[in-house]
Amino acid sequence: MPLEKHYTRFEFAKVAWKGKSERIRLANEARIKAKDNEIATYNAEKQAFEEAVAKRNANIDEQRKRYLEGDINAIHDYCDLVLSRSVYPDSFPKEWEIECRAESNTIIVDYKLPSIDQLPKTKEVKYVKARDEFKETQLSQTELNALYDDVLYQVCLRTVFELFRSDAVCAIDAIGFNGMVTAIDRSTGQTVTACVLSIHVSRTEFAKLNWWQIEPRICFRSLKGIGSSKLHSMTPVAPILQMSRQDGRFIPARAVADSLDSSFNLAAMDWEDFEHLIREVFEAEFKSSGGEVKVTQASRDGGVDAVAFDPDPIRGGKIVIQAKRYTNTVGVSAVRDLYGTLMNEGATKGILVTTSDFGPDAFEFAKGKPLTLMNGGNLLFLLEKHGHRAKIDLKEAKQMLAEQQPNNE
Repeated sequence: MPLEKHYTRFEFAKVAWKGKSERIRLANEARIKAKDNEIATYNAEKQAFEEAVAKRNANIDEQRKRYLEGDINAIHDYCDLVLSRSVYPDSFPKEWEIECRAESNTIIVDYKLPSIDQLPKTKEVKYVKARDEFKETQLSQTELNALYDDVLYQVCLRTVFELFRSDAVCAIDAIGFNGMVTAIDRSTGQTVTACVLSIHVSRTEFAKLNWWQIEPRICFRSLKGIGSSKLHSMTPVAPILQMSRQDGRFIPARAVADSLDSSFNLAAMDWEDFEHLIREVFEAEFKSSGGEVKVTQASRDGGVDAVAFDPDPIRGGKIVIQAKRYTNTVGVSAVRDLYGTLMNEGATKGILVTTSDFGPDAFEFAKGKPLTLMNGGNLLFLLEKHGHRAKIDLKEAKQMLAEQQPNNE
């Protein structure tokens, strides 16, 4: 083979080698760059993680320091943490409210207990060889009732035990426990929330008990706990200690209803006066049962306009009220907002009152939920029921509001 030909093949091979070498070099550089990026990302994530851990640990240390110093908010948060660590079946609600009373070193717990429908009903499972199948035996109603009562007593006493036992600095002198159950009232088909058992235990009483050998029902009675002899009957009782109804949003109420007459158009009323009117008329409505209604700071159709506290052990509780002085139909968004507020406030019911009416989508959304929608006609009826008269003329109100302030609504 001529030398020139060999030289040409060598040059081709050299060029190919250089190209391959360059590709390998670039690939290696890309891999190194990617690895450097991974390392940089890792280091950034590591730093962020370490900073988050340091911040969390600092918060824990600060929380611990405040708890050891007897800070009431730290004690509240600590008790909440203790209860959150309790392990219960997935079907149990695991919901509670805690109030700390610094003046008496007392903790009040409103604890949501399971309903009887949330308990397992299977008694045993047997394998039938002849039919190659499993046969389940269900608890009788009597057995289920007995099991349910025992569970409620145990949850009550366990909660008291865990809070006292975890209180390392003895910041708690007494615990009030109110067991709340939400269930279907079979006589009406309505969902009701009732306090079915209540107990007050002092630290001295706690220290005297050998908790590992007690019988829950007998122990509950010996501690002067109150509740029906058959908890499954859902018989409501008045809590021994009730949570405070103080709320920083509440403001002094003012009387409005007495200034009304049959010619007064509610739909053109000042919106703040309208909120006070709603508070006043609902206060008259709840007064017969010992309830009270408080108006919150001016919201102009945002948040809670009033809060009612109904002491009735079956249908009562905290009720959030929103007032909409509207001249147009209230849509579903306002009802959704009310439901969200109800959930955030931990209320048992929500009431939306308007001077106009609600659209079909609003009523559809409210179905099956603890919501009451009151239109202008309902409001006039409620006013008249409590000795006041007024009118609602939406057309007139639109004209009046447009003349006063075009963007009033």
